[in-house]
This record gives sequence, structure tokens and C-alpha cells, in this order.
Amino acid sequence: MIRVLPDQLVNQIAAGEVVERPAAVVKELIENSLDAGARRIDVELERGGLGLIRIRDDGGGIEPSQMALAFERHATSKIASLDDLERVGSLGFRGEALPSILSVSRLRLTSCPPGGGHAWTLGGEGGLAERQPVPAAHPPGTSVEVRDLFFNTPARRKFLKAETTEFRHAQTALDRIALSRFDVGFSLRHNQRRVRDLAPADSAPARRARVAAICGEEFVAQAVEVDESRMGMRLHGWVGLPSFARNQADLQFFYVNGRLVRDRLPGFALRRAFADVMHSAHHPAYVLYLELDPAGVDVNVHPQKTEVRFREGARVHDMLFGAVHQLLRGVRPQAAEQHRVTLKPMAAAVSAAAMPAHPQGMPSLALVPERAPAVLAEAPAAYGASPPAPSAALDERADEAPLGHALAQLHGIYILAQNRHGLVVVDAHAAHERVLYERMKRQLDGGGVPAQGLLMPQQVSLHEDEADALESRREELYRYGIELDRAGPTSVRVRAVPPLLGGAQVETLIRGLVRDDESRDSRSHFGEALEAQYRVLADVACKAAIKAHRRLTLPEMEALLRDMERTELAGQCNHGRPTWVQLGVDALDRLFLRGR
Repeated sequence: MIRVLPDQLVNQIAAGEVVERPAAVVKELIENSLDAGARRIDVELERGGLGLIRIRDDGGGIEPSQMALAFERHATSKIASLDDLERVGSLGFRGEALPSILSVSRLRLTSCPPGGGHAWTLGGEGGLAERQPVPAAHPPGTSVEVRDLFFNTPARRKFLKAETTEFRHAQTALDRIALSRFDVGFSLRHNQRRVRDLAPADSAPARRARVAAICGEEFVAQAVEVDESRMGMRLHGWVGLPSFARNQADLQFFYVNGRLVRDRLPGFALRRAFADVMHSAHHPAYVLYLELDPAGVDVNVHPQKTEVRFREGARVHDMLFGAVHQLLRGVRPQAAEQHRVTLKPMAAAVSAAAMPAHPQGMPSLALVPERAPAVLAEAPAAYGASPPAPSAALDERADEAPLGHALAQLHGIYILAQNRHGLVVVDAHAAHERVLYERMKRQLDGGGVPAQGLLMPQQVSLHEDEADALESRREELYRYGIELDRAGPTSVRVRAVPPLLGGAQVETLIRGLVRDDESRDSRSHFGEALEAQYRVLADVACKAAIKAHRRLTLPEMEALLRDMERTELAGQCNHGRPTWVQLGVDALDRLFLRGR
């Protein structure tokens, strides 16, 4: 039942202007339909929503005696007391959408409640022109038709963008809601053209198909699913692997009890979970759903309800960080499910002469990772420990190891290996960097990275303030296997470095530590100490890893492959780049048109 809220409760609700552009109307009306129990919602737009916005649903409808009341300010059927406000389970609750939209448009509401016999309609232009609804034809459910948005406030139209831009915002609003309600079907038409037609997704494959339709096939191909319950909360959804990191935060959907939010706490927790496997300038991609007791989250702290306040923020942070961090570390090569690459689609009848040619005349490939692996821990053996595989036994041995066995090295950069699925290509530097980094992390956790004295201490010239900063960190750096002291007002003397590094990269490492010092003040203090430690280790690992164009023996290649299989997060380097991809035999067959 719709009722006008008492003034005391109205004043306790954070509210802002609802209608800022057509997308805001689409969002508010779709949320009303969902709160009414709709299982099918059809959206039709003209001229980006400025000419027409029509939302039709099959929900519970509105009784004719309640229709005029629905246009009153502060009238809602969703809450009645402060207790309801503290445990909000609906998407909307203030009762502002219809009166605010009506005030700037020509609006008509038509509704047929279940068992009502026939529908009723009511509307107006800039205000309610009719006090009593009149009969109308309409199936069970409700339609809201909004025409000529901002017709009576032309100044506000000047702040809108082009029709295509406004439509894109409206489509984004629908897509965000469609990702939160897989049980509901949605359609979207723009200027008589169908843009979206999403059937209810009642199975896991159907839900993945909806995510792929909205977020792209590549995201689904490079995402892993999470479903974890702990501390009275449940987190589930899809997390893009680090190799799918984005240049902007355009593929981040986080829902709290079905409501899309953009809150700093979950954003920070999820970014921390990726900090070890992703470049700091990149952004993770995810579609995640957090479910918890509604009493544990306050959704009434932002006018547009896009931010929330968690009553136990530390527990929420630990839940999000722990679940995603553990997920990323648990993805590993499996014998039956390998990290694959695909070729660009080719027409079945394409001839070899029609293929795009490499400068040397070979067909060009587009290798796109579908899944990136990460593997278990334990310190790797020294390179050179594994004997080369006799070629006659290679096919049999390929079944024994997920990454297969080494065949050759390409351009001094890539290791080519064969496993049961086909060809594995490994970036030797990136893979070795991750192996060394994880080894030093274990050493640090065990008490400290060992140091190896340099035969001749190296002196590094710096600015005086840089030398001061490094001198103040002497004890901390010693834990990382770096021993230095002051050599003068503008220099430091390095006496020892981690055994993996040797003396060749000492100056580069020290200057990297200086840059790390300069950027500390701009970072959050939460979790900073551990992340700062890991940045030092990542820098050491990068400098110590196998360099490009270094020729490796087969035993060295074999040892690196085995180390990767024993190392967590071996599917990507410390900057988030993939360390290996797989080209399956079926893809090779397609490339050479075998079987056609």
C-alpha cells in the first residue's frame, strides 16, 4: 500500500535530485518495476530518451485508488518506519521518482493490478492534470510513458549531450541492473531498433551468457568464478584475471544486496587483492555480488544511493580482499583445462593466398589468452637440474606436466614446449620474474632475504635528500638482502645484495628504491607496509630475472617450466602480463586448413 511518509522519516532519508538525464529516469523506473515483482521489463527509447521513455513490466501493478497517491512527494509502499529504513531490502524507497519525473515531462502511468479486471491510467504535463484514473487497455503490470523530457525547463536540456551519448548512458543504466537480476528478462529498443533482448538466466551457462552479452566475450573467457561464504557474508561472481587488466575502471560492477555501488572500501580491498599481480596504472575487471544482513549496511548515506556505509567495514574489507586474493593464487595449470589462445575467426572457404601475410610470407596470428594460470608454492630447483627429454618419449611425457616439456627457444625470448593439448609458449623473463619474486616473498616471511656481499662495494651518487631517505631505511632494506651505508653527503655505498641479483643491476635497483620513497606519501597507509616490502622484492626480481636474448639450454628451459608449476601466480608476471599461453592442436589444424 502506498502511503505518505511522516515528516520525521522524510528528514532522515538522504535524497537528491532524481532527474538529471534520461538515464536517471530509466534507472528509477526499472527499479520501481523490480520492486513491484516484475519478471519481464521492456524499455523503449526515442532520441536518446529525450523524445520518449516507455517502461513496461509484468509486475504487481497499482490499484486505481492508489494511483494519484503515487505522484505525491514522499509517498511510498516500500517503507513505513525507521526500522524499515535501517533494513532496506528494496532498490528504491523514498517515493520521489514519479513526482520528480512528472515535474519535467509529459507522463502517463497505466497499470493493471492482478485480478483487477482491467487497467487504469493517469497522467499530466509538468504536474498531475487528472485526480481520478480512467479505464484503459493494458495487460497485467504497469507502463510508464515519459515524453518530451525537460520540455518545460529548456535550460536543463542545454546541459545534455548528443542523443547517441544520452542513449549510451541509458543503456548502461539498464545493463547495470540486468547484471544484478538474472531472474528477470529485459529488452531495450532505440528508435525502433532492438538493442538488447535478455531472456531470464536460470542456469549457470545462461548467466555467463548474459555477462558476456554485457561485458564482452573476452571478459568471460578470461574470468574465473568466485563463490565464498565467510563471516556471515557471501561473495560470488566473476573476477577477470590480471592479464585482462584495463587502462580504465570501465568494467567494475560491485553489488551489495543487489544494489550497484561505487564505494571506496570495496574498491580499495579489491585493488589490494590485485596489487601483487597487476601494474599500478591498470584496473581490474570484475562483476561481484556481496550479500550480507541488510542491518549491516547503511544504504541511506548518499542521495543517489551509489555509496554505502558498512557497520563493520574492517570485516567487509578482509572478506573481499581475502576471497579474491586467495582466488587469484589458487588458479593453476590443470591437465584437463589449460590456458589457451584462440585465432581470429577465418571463413571456412578462405584460401591460404587470401590470408593476411607476414612480411616473410607466413600467415599472421592473433594470440588471445582465454585463461591465465597460477600455480602452487615451494621453492624451485636450480636451473639445469632437469635432463632434456628424448624426442621419442616426448609425447608420453607431455601428459605428466601441465606446461609440457621444452622443445626450443624462439628469438632468445620465448620457450616453446609441447603438452597434451598442443603448443605452450612461455615468456622466459616474465615467468622467471614471478618465480624469483615468490621465492623471495617466502624468504621474507621466514625471517629475511639472504644477503651476499659484493666483491667490490658499489657507490651510487644521489641527491642529498635521497641519500638521507635511504640511510633512514637501512635496517628495513637489510631484511630484503640489501646492505648499504652512507659514503658521503650525496652518495651511498652498497655492500651486499640478494644472491639472485649479483652486482650488475645494483645502481638501477637503488634508484628504483628512491622512486618508491618519493611515491609513498601519495598512497593509503592501510596495508602500506606489506605492499612497500613487496614492491622492493618485485624490483629485485625484475632485475635478476632472465634477460631477453639469453640463450637457454633445454635443461634450463625444463627447470623453469617445472618451477612455474610449483609457483603461485605463475600465470602472470609482477606487472600483470601473462607468462604463458597455449595454442591447441585444433587451432593449429584450423590455421593450416587441415580436415577441410
